[in-house]
Amino acid sequence: MTISSSMNAGVAGLNVNAGKLATISDNIANAGTYGYKRVETEFASLVTGAAAGRYSAGGVTGRSIRAISEEGSLVTTGNALDVAVAGRGMLPVRPLEAVENGGSEMLLTPTGSFSPDRNGLVRNASGFALLGWPVDSAGVTAMRPRDSAAGLEPVRVGTGEIAASPTTAMTLGVNLPADETAAGASGAGLGVPVEYFDNLGASQTLRATFTATVPATGASNSWTLSIDDSATDPASNPIAEIELTFDDTRGAGGSLLTVTPLSGAAYDPATGVARVTVGGGPMDLTLGPVGDDSAITQLAADFAPTGVTKDGNAAGILTGLEFDEQGYMLGIYDSGFRRRLYQIPVADVANPNGLEMRGGQTFAVTRESGDFYLWDSGDGPAGDLTAYALEESTTDLATELTSLIQTQRAYSSNAKVIQTVDEMLQETTNIKR
Repeated sequence: MTISSSMNAGVAGLNVNAGKLATISDNIANAGTYGYKRVETEFASLVTGAAAGRYSAGGVTGRSIRAISEEGSLVTTGNALDVAVAGRGMLPVRPLEAVENGGSEMLLTPTGSFSPDRNGLVRNASGFALLGWPVDSAGVTAMRPRDSAAGLEPVRVGTGEIAASPTTAMTLGVNLPADETAAGASGAGLGVPVEYFDNLGASQTLRATFTATVPATGASNSWTLSIDDSATDPASNPIAEIELTFDDTRGAGGSLLTVTPLSGAAYDPATGVARVTVGGGPMDLTLGPVGDDSAITQLAADFAPTGVTKDGNAAGILTGLEFDEQGYMLGIYDSGFRRRLYQIPVADVANPNGLEMRGGQTFAVTRESGDFYLWDSGDGPAGDLTAYALEESTTDLATELTSLIQTQRAYSSNAKVIQTVDEMLQETTNIKR
């Protein structure tokens, strides 16, 4: 009966608008929730058709869709472990229950404010631990599967951890005074002591002494570099000797002309690196390539270190953590040393809107979303892992309040339809009386 179909359509209208009100309420309630993805309700008409010129109302149905692929704005914070993905992809996390029970479940979250707990586990306030790949002492991530969570581990940091980084490379940037190679010069050695750190983080000294070759007449433009190491037995010093000659022609004056190892060193003219062996192992000394004046020069100026640099750090205590732009979690030590601890991948799926919503702004991979792949930050389609930032809710309050008013009016209108049908049925009943 047509009047009955009107009643059914009105009831269906009440149901779908009540459902839309629920999604609007959720969106408004989470307008300030970082990482929240808003929900949209789509309506679709139900058509029953018409028979013998009589129309029968089909009503309406509704479907709620979470716009997971929609990205919220990034807001800057002061916490080094606040992190978000600028672009496509999410961070891998694991519920604390799964961590404690040895589970391998992996969920995804678009953003998170993380911090180490008393056991060193890096987690957020919602109870999800950040996942990553451990990095070895050389700063290298081992080969791990990219389409599986099997290689991911909960990120843990040792409270009060102590670490050091040995010095393996040094640049000797100095200017040697040209007049010291002229006849009548004193021929005294000019020394540059440089601190470096051994394999245990202890301070050692490498002393580079430049002694000019003084000719009877003219200028030799030649020096002998002698290298002494405090970590080596004094009887074995100097550990290396290298002969340096410099160009004095127009356009190339002051640059290295030849570098000849005399003992204890091997020199690569292409890179300008001389390899010597200190007490803890090999060390690369950058002297500069032949024909180059980027490191050691000989000019008519005073003897002066112009660019002596080195890597490595003394032993230090872990005092902080932060993320870099490549997606690595760095440990910051009180000695100034920074070391990679974990690499945090960015997980991406073919259809983000097919992910299943879980609590705490997390999502689970489903058949509809497609399998995930773990990308390096910024590689392929993956966005950049951004520190000191959180992703804001995708709720737009102005839009939701407008929808709230429209939904209220639609609900009232459907209620009016039901009321009208009820009155008409009452009139039909009264005809029989």
